[in-house]
Amino acid sequence: MMSIQTHRGINRECFGTPVHLEEGSSRVELPTINSMAVDETGLVHGGYIFGLADHAAMIAVNHPNVVLGSSEVKFLKPVRAGEMVIATATAEARQGKKQIVAVTVTRNDEIVFSGSFTCFVLDRHVLA
Repeated sequence: MMSIQTHRGINRECFGTPVHLEEGSSRVELPTINSMAVDETGLVHGGYIFGLADHAAMIAVNHPNVVLGSSEVKFLKPVRAGEMVIATATAEARQGKKQIVAVTVTRNDEIVFSGSFTCFVLDRHVLA
């Protein structure tokens, strides 16, 4: 696996663990846990699924100064605490500093989330 150049300090319990990285693509796994649930049914809050997808998009770009500019996403199926979800990201287009990254999140090969993330590689860190 290539070396991860961005989001190195991310909380992997909340946003997943990278399991694959190559130029322009990544795969990140997240075992969901009870503390992610919004109610007694175990429904996982969508923010965790979005965060997982965003994490995969950022490391698919894999630049220290990458930031998310916008996204268009669809939540397709609910996720229950205890289920493993996997985000797969692929950089589809590059236009100067802008990259479009397609992300799908699956549970047992069933797509639960899909999105297009518009990422920007800045000349310096966004907080610099």
